[in-house]
Amino acid sequence: MTTTRIKKMTLYTKNGRPLQESGNIVYSKSGKVVGRISGKKVFGKDGRYVGTIVGDRLVHRSADRAGVGSSFSVASRASSALAKRAGSAISGDEPNIPD
Repeated sequence: MTTTRIKKMTLYTKNGRPLQESGNIVYSKSGKVVGRISGKKVFGKDGRYVGTIVGDRLVHRSADRAGVGSSFSVASRASSALAKRAGSAISGDEPNIPD
């Protein structure tokens, strides 16, 4: 029997709001689905562009906005007690995160 290890890591928005990553799904701090990772981009459940991953940050870049992913369905998860981090000077805007 082979076990699959799910990657769990912490992402933050440009302004330092914590997000959760599990596999290729990104969740808000409260556990709501933000989107699915495709390469370095994150697309919402409706397939619309949410943001681009730069290091440990999710940043909305209007130049990347033209991309469209496919829609998907996934359940929310438990909330997290992660603390906010300082904002970043990365170019781009704060993504619209459901919380």
